[in-house]
Amino acid sequence: MQVNFGDILTRLEARIQQADAALPLHRRLRNAIDSAIMEGDLKRGSVLPGERRISEALGLSRVTVRKTIATMVDDGLLRRRHGARTEVSSPVEKSLSNLTSFSEDMISRGLKPGCIWLTREISRPSPVEMMALGIPATTNVVRFRRIRTGDGNPIAVETATIPARFLPDPALVGDSLYETLAARDALPQRALQRMRSRPATDEDAALLECVAGAPLLIVDRRCFLADGQIVEFTQTRYSGDAYDFVIETQ
Repeated sequence: MQVNFGDILTRLEARIQQADAALPLHRRLRNAIDSAIMEGDLKRGSVLPGERRISEALGLSRVTVRKTIATMVDDGLLRRRHGARTEVSSPVEKSLSNLTSFSEDMISRGLKPGCIWLTREISRPSPVEMMALGIPATTNVVRFRRIRTGDGNPIAVETATIPARFLPDPALVGDSLYETLAARDALPQRALQRMRSRPATDEDAALLECVAGAPLLIVDRRCFLADGQIVEFTQTRYSGDAYDFVIETQ
């Protein structure tokens, strides 16, 4: 989301001038950007001016500006994109206590879910898929690979594999895989998930519009029907600064 850089810089300058002079400059700049985000001057997806422009407009050193932005990126408030852009991020919270679809997660947080299809195919399962789904090598599976988006922003790359006996044709799936499975009486009732992290590859970076080496959260999920049959195996690579996972304990 493009903004009027001159207007934003003017507001940041006013906030810095009103701040406690005893605070370090990087803290005053951090507080000014925080306030701009909280008050809606900088919305989710808004692109910030470049470090040099911020430095020159606010009379701050490049080191101060770079340190402030780096800290906010580490905290998940900002994210670096391709082309050296820095924009405001807004992580989506995902509860691990409930079995919900990506679309449900987006809608519940006021975001428009979407996807960019990469591949839809029928094939034999890979060794990993055979083990996850408990099927032999001769079984056909339907495999979907797509970029999942919220308000048009890439959030995750998802590869979902379904045994063909539950879903014989990938063309049956529209916007929501789970709506299609529900219509075929094959909606998952419970799931087991395994989580791990790894840095983004060059391919990940291109698909998720992040920098290579940025942290990704990888979630492998096996989904079951009420009778115990495994209906789905999905591996999802989440952009680390776009998704937060929440676990509720009692």
